[in-house]
Amino acid sequence: MRTEIVSPWEPLPEGDALDPLAEGPSALQMVVQGVVTGVLATLFLVFLTLVALIGVYAYYARALPSPQELYQRINPFKSTKIYDRNGRLLFEVFNPDAGRRTIVPYEQIPQVVIAATVATEDATFFSNPGFNPFALVRALYQNLRAGEVVSGGSGITQQLAKNLFLSSDRSLSRKIKEAILAAELTRRYKKTEILEVYLNEVYFGHMAYGIAAAAETYFGKPITEVNVAEAALLVGMLQSPALYDPYADPQSALERRNVVLGLMRARGYLTEAEYEDAIAQPLGVVHHTITMEAPHMITYVCEQLEALYGPEVLYKAGLRVYTTLDLELQHLAEEIVREKVAQLREQNASNAALLAMDPQTGDILAMVGSVDFNDRSIGGQVNVCRMPRQPGSTIKPFTYLAAMERGWTAATMLMDVRQEFPNGQNPPYRPTNYDGKEWGPISLRTALACSRNIPAVSTLYQIGLPALLEVMRRLGVTSLNRDDYGLSLTLGGGEVTMLELVGAYAALANGGHRVNPRSILRIEDQAGNIIMSQGVPQSPQVIDPRHAYVLTDILADNAARSPAFGPDSPLALPFPAAVKTGTTDDYRDSWTVGYTPRLVTGVWVGNNDNRPMKRISGSRGAALIWHDFMERALGPGPQEDFKKPEGLVEVEVCPVSGLKRTEACPPGRKELFLKENTPQRDCTVHRRLKICSASGKLAGPFCPPEAVEEKVFEDYGPAWDEWAQQRGINVPPRELCPLHAAPEQGLLPTEAADNVRS
Repeated sequence: MRTEIVSPWEPLPEGDALDPLAEGPSALQMVVQGVVTGVLATLFLVFLTLVALIGVYAYYARALPSPQELYQRINPFKSTKIYDRNGRLLFEVFNPDAGRRTIVPYEQIPQVVIAATVATEDATFFSNPGFNPFALVRALYQNLRAGEVVSGGSGITQQLAKNLFLSSDRSLSRKIKEAILAAELTRRYKKTEILEVYLNEVYFGHMAYGIAAAAETYFGKPITEVNVAEAALLVGMLQSPALYDPYADPQSALERRNVVLGLMRARGYLTEAEYEDAIAQPLGVVHHTITMEAPHMITYVCEQLEALYGPEVLYKAGLRVYTTLDLELQHLAEEIVREKVAQLREQNASNAALLAMDPQTGDILAMVGSVDFNDRSIGGQVNVCRMPRQPGSTIKPFTYLAAMERGWTAATMLMDVRQEFPNGQNPPYRPTNYDGKEWGPISLRTALACSRNIPAVSTLYQIGLPALLEVMRRLGVTSLNRDDYGLSLTLGGGEVTMLELVGAYAALANGGHRVNPRSILRIEDQAGNIIMSQGVPQSPQVIDPRHAYVLTDILADNAARSPAFGPDSPLALPFPAAVKTGTTDDYRDSWTVGYTPRLVTGVWVGNNDNRPMKRISGSRGAALIWHDFMERALGPGPQEDFKKPEGLVEVEVCPVSGLKRTEACPPGRKELFLKENTPQRDCTVHRRLKICSASGKLAGPFCPPEAVEEKVFEDYGPAWDEWAQQRGINVPPRELCPLHAAPEQGLLPTEAADNVRS
């Protein structure tokens, strides 16, 4: 039997027409079968696609960093901020090769900033899985069609993933990695955490990293204070900080800001009225400058921080450093220094420095290292407060302190007369006074108050150089470290730093406690944890408080210094204040250092290159600055007086010898003494002697009573007789009258003497 194969494409016989009731697959069945087949094929294709996607994900994900590293991946640097003692920002220290950054938590980011960011950068941020699928598909289509990456389509999370984890290449594989990481970040972190990291990480131009640094850079204010228009300007720069730089192209920046405001309105973040108000505001950026309050103090503090922690921590750890500086006093000091130096320029003075300190703690309250930090012609960046210079007579109080520790008193008589002192193999040292005159016998009080040179040198000669150097070291002065000093050291022949010198004067002001000048109160890390706190400073007692008070009493005695400076000199303040001036040879340095119980201030005037000035002494240069600063810093009204310690007594003494006054002495004066060091001897200078009227010599035992008369003489010892006689001082005779001497002495008997007289 032959079987015929009928082609399915050939027409069926008429009797075989389709019949729904006929046997075999019906049309409906065939349609269902086709649908099922299509669904299965589609599912299979979807499965293959999913497998492919999983494969792609696995392929790219295996080499990607873990999203758990989000916070570790943030560019770690954060600028160190330096504040004054009251929390006012002085300077933000940042690495010029890195930039500025201030980390701000999400809760402190204003809602206008968040709204502007989301409206502009990623409208579906809070609801998408890390990326906008529609935007991503659109970007992929455009990129595939162009054969290269021409469209980004990256939302906020994708941008963060790219910035923190990926390279900046514009390949398709990088876009895939970006989407994968964005999805993983969204799965593992809250949206607020992602947005916080993003806004703290993104670059805004001009070395500003993060939204907070951007607000400080462009508007000079913290991020918490920006308004709608300012927030829109900052967010608008995210697309291209260079293209929308408000300094370089303010018009483009303004137009971009307005685009952001429009998006905020369109997304419902702004009402029409708020939009109109914001768009009408000017650009509002401040001039882009890096300002540094108290630059010499900042430099000093930064050196200390770098020495403590190293440069990496200084530039990148985000420290908050609270200094001892008082910004108001700093501004006052800078103003007065500028004003007075301008007045002294005609006398060839180009520079000045001022250092103010709390004598109780050593806290530096103001530091002006030069009149102008940015003036290279005067060496403005050199901090004279820290440079060794000759201090002139400001070192004299410490010479007398060393003498007082050896039993001298404020009443001790010193000889202000021309003297010579041994000087090794060199000719004898002959010091002279500032006025070229000698005053004769004077008290230590007068010698110090009037800054007489010869008595100071004589004092150092008698107590020895080691005594002065030991006192200075005890008070914290370490810069006097040479081994070849001579007697001129007491006139400023060595070099010290103002920082050390003012610290030494602080010990006189606080009753004899050494204080170490300090510039930092505390340091916090970026989380606000205190990592260093100075607390109560250590201030050991290094000198007898009574000696400190006596020296202070002398330096505050306007009557005692008036013979040299006049009663109305700049050294006189309307409240108790101790002060000492200093002037070096050829007027190269003009100094004044003075104090109250709460403020000690040192001032220097001169030229950094050591050029001499035109007769600017300490009282005519530095004292002008010192006077105005002290008076204005402490303000009007009564001020605290120096407290007299126990163990001091007032005793009436001879005004010349400083010993117990006798009836032969001129009217006495009262002087301060340590209780155990009051004068025990009667005055030996004013002596009432019996004189033979015939010879003018000392009356001997054989002098007839009628020839004897009593006279008062000033006896400074045989070494000073010639000097005294040249000045008309009535000095006592040194020999007995030869006319009435005893025969066994080989002299004429009384009778023979009478014959001689006749």
